[in-house]
Amino acid sequence: MLSILLFANTCASAQLTQKHNLQFDHLASRWDEGMPLGNGMLGALTWKKNDKLRLSLDRADLWDERKALDLSKFNFQWVEQQVLKKDYGPVQKLGDHPYDQVPYPTKLPAAAMEFGIGSFGKVVSNELDLKTAINKVVFENGVIFESYIHATKPEGHFTFKNLAGAAIPELIVHNYNSGKNLKENDNSHSGEGLEKLGYAKGTVTRSTNSIRYRQPVYEGRYFEVLIRWTKLPGNVITGMWTIANNQPAVLPATITGTSETISRNSHTSWWKEYWSKSSVSLPDTLVEKQYYLELYKLGSVARAGAPAITLQAVWTADNGSLPPWKGDFHNDLNTQLSYWPTYTGNRLAEGATFTDWLWKISAKNKQYTRQYFGVDGLNVPGVATLNGDPMGGWIQYSLSPTVGAWCAQHFYWQWKYSMDASFLQKQAYPYIHEAAVYLENITRLKDGVRTLPLSSSPEYNNNDISAWFLSWSNFDLSLAKFLFTAAAEAATSMGKPEESKHWQQVLAQLPACEVNETGFTVAPGQNLNESHRHFSQYMAIYPLALLDVNNPADSVIIENSLRRIEEKGTRAWCGYSFSWMASMYARAHKADSAARQLQIFASNFCSPNSFHLNGDQRGGQYSDFTYRPFTLEGNFAFAQGVHELLLQSRNGYIEVFPATPADWRNVSFSNLRSEGAFLVSAGKQDGRFTGVTVRAEKGGRLRIRLPFGRFRVADGNKKFVVKDGIVELNMSRGEVVVIWPD
Repeated sequence: MLSILLFANTCASAQLTQKHNLQFDHLASRWDEGMPLGNGMLGALTWKKNDKLRLSLDRADLWDERKALDLSKFNFQWVEQQVLKKDYGPVQKLGDHPYDQVPYPTKLPAAAMEFGIGSFGKVVSNELDLKTAINKVVFENGVIFESYIHATKPEGHFTFKNLAGAAIPELIVHNYNSGKNLKENDNSHSGEGLEKLGYAKGTVTRSTNSIRYRQPVYEGRYFEVLIRWTKLPGNVITGMWTIANNQPAVLPATITGTSETISRNSHTSWWKEYWSKSSVSLPDTLVEKQYYLELYKLGSVARAGAPAITLQAVWTADNGSLPPWKGDFHNDLNTQLSYWPTYTGNRLAEGATFTDWLWKISAKNKQYTRQYFGVDGLNVPGVATLNGDPMGGWIQYSLSPTVGAWCAQHFYWQWKYSMDASFLQKQAYPYIHEAAVYLENITRLKDGVRTLPLSSSPEYNNNDISAWFLSWSNFDLSLAKFLFTAAAEAATSMGKPEESKHWQQVLAQLPACEVNETGFTVAPGQNLNESHRHFSQYMAIYPLALLDVNNPADSVIIENSLRRIEEKGTRAWCGYSFSWMASMYARAHKADSAARQLQIFASNFCSPNSFHLNGDQRGGQYSDFTYRPFTLEGNFAFAQGVHELLLQSRNGYIEVFPATPADWRNVSFSNLRSEGAFLVSAGKQDGRFTGVTVRAEKGGRLRIRLPFGRFRVADGNKKFVVKDGIVELNMSRGEVVVIWPD
């Protein structure tokens, strides 16, 4: 009973409310400030263009996958030779130029839908209700426009109420074939104009209540957009839209008030279940609102059966051009950061969309590994298409030798946070094993020490030959240490002691990471000598968590590393840098510094609709980057930064309130998830901790560091021990334990 009461009180104080909604008294005038709707596969942005209400329509798997990069012309061994010869121009020509000079492969925008609203008067309110994922616009004359994308069906819905006349949608076709460059100069780092793709002209077929658009793309493929609407009693017009990829678009032949009510109810039910998974309550209103907006976007872009989260997911640029960085799968940090909050946030189903995609493309990745690296096993392109083909770019990162190790971490996390034995057997260990086989094969063993032929640290020295190192960078080395450690642990859990022993032996052959008075170096002999956006050399701090601040020796390295970052400043940071830095500060127990990074991100690096725009939107207050390319990884890394303040999993134990600012006197969270599949709730009221509730989803040994010293377990008969400040106790499946401060 005590556990139930504490659980209920924590939930009651940490729920999503109207204050977290996006609320304006106008429609946005830019696509990247529009109201975002999505269900993982379909997406829409609601805004105003040329005095019309516009919905930018998108589908996640609309891609032009024609190949520009030709891996038959070069490989990793040849690149090594060119680096040794100090002749890097040929490498850039073959590996980098195709990405910049050829418009494909690329993510594609679908179309747009517009409504004339000139007679409606001013916008009185424009609100996105996060609880229901419904956007409602109220006009001066009483007309109400509502829009949502069904949570589980491939269909968007729109409704006009209180109409005096008609509201007929107009379909807007993108500039795929006019030959005119209609690209808008909006400082969004967009690519070339869509006309560069050279598609044939699409066809638009209209009837009295429908519009069908069929757009040929490449090699006989096409996509279709279908809009259908009807007039209902009471001056209501309601409609639906969908996008189909390489097949005819289909919608119900008739739309009735009853069918629309049923659809809306099932849609809102899904979102109700989504929001019930976990919650937080923070005294910092800016950070709390941004957090819930991030979780809303996560629910909008991650869904079973849909592709993994790309740079913009289902919100491709609607400005006449290719999306920033082609809207691709950027695996040198973007995809990985996008899934950080799914584990602690208790949203494993959303996190599985990444491992599902990686598993789906793994056969192609093995072919790539054999072709480019010349060895067996599995690595992943750092920049990839929907189907997993490498796209090129700066090849130190787009064809990096350790991307697969970073991707493997998500299989490891998905297993550790769920303790799903079936997933471990069928996917996690097979994937980790193949990644480890590759990394063992590509490295060279000499005098008992394993080396990597070429190493790099993402985006350090950009695309220059100096971006390559002839000895391990700390980025690559940390990933290797993590991968072989994870492989050994997973093999043990699989009942494969010989394989575990082998991976431990390979791990022992790796050199130590280089550290000095500056903390982690970039690579041997290369300190961090400038402000830099990518914290690649600090992977061992976060996200790999190879170091533990509660270990005195590790604490010194962490402290020196953070001091070095601070000395070099933030002038070359992007928005995601602040999100990532929040988690690193939290791992160092620097609560105030972590919270400050989150505040800066939310106030300076986001559009009014909460999209991460990379550059400093307040004129360069913290960064010299002041452009506005929209990408999502900074948003989702922000959400994980909040989690890291509240609950951390590290080194076989969990820590409650490890980095909560002292002036956060009222803070709580409900059902955050830890490694070991424990669901944790905890609170602090008027500066006093109210207790911790832990539910064991699968059972097992709980090891937990509490935010208070003296404590008592609600079940007085529960046996526990305390070792080095960590409470240890055994829990059965489904058991709930409440720990009170004493």
